Amino acid sequence: MPRGFNRRLIQYGFLLSTSAIGTSYFGQYFLQKNKLNASEPSLHKPEVWIENLPTREAQIEIMSKEPEYDIVVIGGGATGCGVAVDAASRVALVEKYDFSSGTSSRSTKLIHGGVRYLQKAIMQFDREQYHMVKEALYERGNLLKIAPHLSYPLPIMLPVYKWYLLPYYYAGIKAYDFVSGRQLLRWSYLISKRKALELFPMLKKEKLVGAIVYYDGQHNDARMNIALAFTAARMGANVANHCVVTDLIHEDIRIENGQGQPEMKKVIRGVKCFDQYQKRAFTIRTKCVVNATGPYTDAIRQLDDPSLPKICQPSAGVHVVLPDYYSPTNMGLLDPNTSDGRVIFFLPWQKHTMAGTTDTPCGVTDDPSPSNDDVDFILGEVKNYLSSDVQVRRGDILSAWSGIRPLVLNPNKKDTQSIARNHIIHVSDSGLVTIGGGKWTTYRQMAEETVDHCIQSAKLKAKNGCVTKGLVLYGGEKWTPTSYIRLVQDYGLDTEVAIHLSHTYGDQASKVADLSSLTGKRWPVIGKRIHREFPYIEAEISFAINEYARTAVDVLARRTRLSFLNVIAAEEALPQIIQIMAKELQWSEQKQKEEIDGAKIFLLREMGLNLKRDMRRNVPINLTREEMSYYMKYFRQIDIGNKGFCSLTDLKRYLQLSNSEITEDELRILMREIDQNQNGIIETEEFLQLMSAIKSGTISTSHFAKATGIETIKNYPSPERSGGGI
Repeated sequence: MPRGFNRRLIQYGFLLSTSAIGTSYFGQYFLQKNKLNASEPSLHKPEVWIENLPTREAQIEIMSKEPEYDIVVIGGGATGCGVAVDAASRVALVEKYDFSSGTSSRSTKLIHGGVRYLQKAIMQFDREQYHMVKEALYERGNLLKIAPHLSYPLPIMLPVYKWYLLPYYYAGIKAYDFVSGRQLLRWSYLISKRKALELFPMLKKEKLVGAIVYYDGQHNDARMNIALAFTAARMGANVANHCVVTDLIHEDIRIENGQGQPEMKKVIRGVKCFDQYQKRAFTIRTKCVVNATGPYTDAIRQLDDPSLPKICQPSAGVHVVLPDYYSPTNMGLLDPNTSDGRVIFFLPWQKHTMAGTTDTPCGVTDDPSPSNDDVDFILGEVKNYLSSDVQVRRGDILSAWSGIRPLVLNPNKKDTQSIARNHIIHVSDSGLVTIGGGKWTTYRQMAEETVDHCIQSAKLKAKNGCVTKGLVLYGGEKWTPTSYIRLVQDYGLDTEVAIHLSHTYGDQASKVADLSSLTGKRWPVIGKRIHREFPYIEAEISFAINEYARTAVDVLARRTRLSFLNVIAAEEALPQIIQIMAKELQWSEQKQKEEIDGAKIFLLREMGLNLKRDMRRNVPINLTREEMSYYMKYFRQIDIGNKGFCSLTDLKRYLQLSNSEITEDELRILMREIDQNQNGIIETEEFLQLMSAIKSGTISTSHFAKATGIETIKNYPSPERSGGGI
């Protein structure tokens, strides 16, 4: 390498380093100087707060009888529920499936401004992207304050493997701090290679030169969405899930045109809905309709006017969940430069590790599924950043899901082919207010602007200005980080369960504890778990029904997060959930069967259970002659009579001779693991395929191999983990 090139690198590195340090000191001075002058809204609670909410069915009855609302919101995601909170009284909200059932529950779980957007803003001198980041960072600070039980700051490490990139990344992260202004969570900092490995022991150490740690927010996205929905309801809004809008109601009204001449104009005056749970149709009258349906934006726009062009450009983002040993409990990882230029986050979440996301154009569907290609891409990128001591195996994946990000074209601009970087609001000729694009973090700002457009277009009378800045959400008012201790002391809950309830329901956790039944043990006194590996308890199912859960999937995916954390554990907990819901909601046997079938399809298609089955079926038998001979000796010991297959009786007899005590439930788990075609016997091919899957890492821990005492020729580490991999 020429000496002149080296000199230039050193000069540029020195220049970037000094600029970063200068930015840091100037930022600190600026923040201190403006600290007292900050016009930051104080935390406050709503003036109207309804303690005893009507049931979901009563909400629908109220909606159908109300003479006219000011606003009806279609869509119960983050943005739709945010609009309902902002409009509060005289507003109704309907959601096709469940609150947060779409994109809002399938995010990266970050509350952030977007480091990569700031990088583009600086490199491309893009003022619009800069303001988008600045707005998001303000909203990040607000959201962390109004829902402290559901959100928290998270340190994220950016490892650097080339020395000349250190000052470049450091300057960029310091700029991120500076743009945060008075909403800065904590200052970012530069650390050495030794310190980076101390904080993130799983990190690949070869060629590592150091790292930068910065702070963003993290939250439980589905529970945050539910908190928004019930904040709106307690402020006087009427909300209902599982109600699909089938049509818009238009009326012709007489107006004066620009020349003062009377003419007729078609305007929206209501919506036709169908309650998918009670199987009944109803209508809601309103002055204004808000379309906040995310990926379904175009479907509602075309109910208004079939000639309108499509503006939604859906993109699929896939995430996978891995066991907790893949990351530290309190440190995330950012890969800023993947093999195809995308950004990958690797984050601790709910005592597990989450990795994602991808960004692939897709169609709009009710049940988006993670693809094998996207899962392989994520695992490949994760492998690049982890130590060789950590074997990244597909068998370790506990769940995988895909969320549809609703990118939109801006219909307000002449150039309608360019995707909007921020959110867009469009008011149609008939008065339909469409809010599209944006991100989770900025839901409140989006909702505020949407309500302002409703007031202007429908000539509504506002009682006051926007009050959502600093408005504490449902569950957050009286919560403190030590609230869980009272749950342990007052109710006799297990500490892990108490922490979970406190961080899920906030100051409402005691209401869940009140519903809990005795365990029949010395300790804990109350709180029967629905799965032994997770802190979710039976009382949460009863409380979920009070939160308008009406399907097993509502409980598995959004009231609890079990299906997102471990799809096999979710399948195992399903019968118990169905049993409790059936008793409280008086389900018939036919309804229970429908719920079981529907939940299994959901887990199969949307939570990655299909990947597990496909992965096992597609594993080639890649054993050597020595391995084949070795494993067939075990198979013949189980196969009485050398039939070429093992029956359930054969397996029971072998386990008894081996002095292995095993229950009927455990025996079913063994058979389910190995009997791929589910014909009740273990065929030779199925047995050898299982051994190949263990060898390749497709299965990380085999119940069958452990129970039968089969030792694999190549011993892989068997770390402790929850459930099975997919």
